[in-house]
Amino acid sequence: MKGYVTIRKQTLANVIAIAATAAMAICSWHKFHLEAASRDAAKVETESCNYLNAKGKNILCFSGISADSTLSGLSVGKAKYAGKTLPGTLCLHTIVNNTKDSIDREIGSLGVALAEMDYYLNVHGVQDEGYEQVAAHLDRTKARVAALRQARTQLQQIGDATPLRVVRTAKAAKAKEATPSGVFVASHGGIWKNGRWLKTKKEGKGVVRDSAGRIVSARWKDGTPYHGRTTDQTGTYRGALAPNMLADGHGKFYYNDGSYYEGHWANGQRDGFGFHLGAGKMRAGEWKGGKYKGEKLNYTSERIYGIDIARYQHGRGRRYYPIDWKRLRITGLGNMSRKTISGQVDYPVSFLYIKSTEGTTVRNPHYKADYRQARRHGIRCGAYHFFSTRSGAAAQARYFIRNTFFKPGDLPPVLDVEPSDRLIRKIGGPEELFRRIRTWMGIVEKHTGTKPILYVNQSFVNKYLDMAPDIKKDYNIWIARYGEYKPDIKLVYWQLCPDGKVAGIRGDVDINVFNGYEGRFNKFLSTQLIK
Repeated sequence: MKGYVTIRKQTLANVIAIAATAAMAICSWHKFHLEAASRDAAKVETESCNYLNAKGKNILCFSGISADSTLSGLSVGKAKYAGKTLPGTLCLHTIVNNTKDSIDREIGSLGVALAEMDYYLNVHGVQDEGYEQVAAHLDRTKARVAALRQARTQLQQIGDATPLRVVRTAKAAKAKEATPSGVFVASHGGIWKNGRWLKTKKEGKGVVRDSAGRIVSARWKDGTPYHGRTTDQTGTYRGALAPNMLADGHGKFYYNDGSYYEGHWANGQRDGFGFHLGAGKMRAGEWKGGKYKGEKLNYTSERIYGIDIARYQHGRGRRYYPIDWKRLRITGLGNMSRKTISGQVDYPVSFLYIKSTEGTTVRNPHYKADYRQARRHGIRCGAYHFFSTRSGAAAQARYFIRNTFFKPGDLPPVLDVEPSDRLIRKIGGPEELFRRIRTWMGIVEKHTGTKPILYVNQSFVNKYLDMAPDIKKDYNIWIARYGEYKPDIKLVYWQLCPDGKVAGIRGDVDINVFNGYEGRFNKFLSTQLIK
């Protein structure tokens, strides 16, 4: 036969090695949904299915019993055929109870993932590559949850005294002809197929070991792999491959800890857009060299922009510059980081925050006039207090309340927290700081009827915010981060630059973007404003 060399004499070691690798190849391609035909003579095979039978009725089909004594491969209404033979004696009621607990845990875990994906789609808002990838995985996850709930409902009907048994059914499979397997195996410097050594290049479906010793099941063309499956100690990758058999292009990685990544790869590392779901958190955005950089926003007129101002927008020293409220438009997004901007920067000011007080002695002399002008010109506005570590939190809250307007329709009040590491140590550490923050927030929330927003910078988030999970969970966060990528935290506002330009205001202005689009902003306004 052209292209083959028949090997008649091999050492026992070679025979065993090739046979073992070939077996792994067939198993691997079976899992990868690739069909390998039998090399035996034509025959009729039987396939079997295990049904859980309760009170004489088959209610669920399953493939087997897992190591943790739960039913695996559950299916409602559609048989899944499997060749495993179950032990003769099974404690089915225990297995059913274990399975219900396992399903509840998986539904809970998937519920967290669904919430993360739903949040991303709400704040992301545009239908691009990222939106479509996450939306597709959201649909798959919803389908999985629906199937689990259906199986859970069936199992819930089983009581401790319900008669249970396993019914094994079988069906005849169609006859298979004696054909080559269609899967080659690379071993001992040669390419093997059906016991023969091919002289041609790798072509079609095959299994090899890469330079790291991983088994790679792939599709090949003209000697080069382009799509396949690899497994290592961290999990399993499925997707596009480079000639060196590393992940390259679009692919999915199923981690052994249950987390999941889908997106672009380069040279075996996550690189480009992708999203990772794991440990109750989702990271969607740009990756470089395997490291998550964040979501890079595309700035358009569809986004919701705002500004925050203090006394400095009216000048310094004896110089005074009034704000021309009729001209107010955002015309520049700063130069401290690169930004992707579509169209001309000419955005309305959709929200405005004005500094009101600081500590227990400092007031912004322009606050009241600016507040009245903002409301007169139809701009949603709110006030913020600059927190001091030199005075008590309760006294600062009362000072802020005494010197600030809180009218129906105003934005939630904000606590601006920016102490240095030295000042935090001086007052007793982050625990004491968070105790004071809780005090201020509680007093102001009780007075205004709405939860205040916490303003911090990215450094504070990185070093301290995880020490106060209740604050991180219960309050909206406003972050100052002057980088290219969106902050990797759930937030309401992102202060993206301190050197923006606004028509009608002299000098630099802090520019902020709301985390979401018009629909989410309207929902925020309907639920978070002072009433």
